[in-house]
Amino acid sequence: MKKILLITIIILLSFPFYGQSQKIKWMSFEEAVKRNEENPKKIFIDIYTDWCGWCKKMDQTTFQDSAVASYMNDNFYAVKFDAEGTDTLIFKGYTFVNEKTGQRSTHQLAVAILQGKMSYPSYAFMNENDEVITVIPGYVDAKNFLPILKYIGSDAFLNTKWEDYQK
Repeated sequence: MKKILLITIIILLSFPFYGQSQKIKWMSFEEAVKRNEENPKKIFIDIYTDWCGWCKKMDQTTFQDSAVASYMNDNFYAVKFDAEGTDTLIFKGYTFVNEKTGQRSTHQLAVAILQGKMSYPSYAFMNENDEVITVIPGYVDAKNFLPILKYIGSDAFLNTKWEDYQK
């Protein structure tokens, strides 16, 4: 019995990815835009805040799902963007900052991407030309999030309504 257990452990250890789930390869907004210039791919932006409970739940559940992570990594440059962050960003010739006007002041880029509809978490999808395709607000579990990723990632949204795609 001990030999069987030992052999099983040796076999399992010989597979480096056994028991490991794929992780999303998060990057900064600037890095995603730069990579997109070099190798065009859609950009996914998780717009969050540190105090948002649903944002944390999304990180702990949906973004930990290996199918979500795999599809995300293959089809998008994934960005985590703190809507209350203080970095100065230059994008499309504009300078975006957080003017720090209050305790929970918002970064101008988050306001621009969300078109002033500040809801956390929100997920922005940008095309290869760095244009916003759509924004989806709120927590979404992995089972319902993966079809959204595939709808956008496969370009089905260009000629199929979401309602028809879901059928």
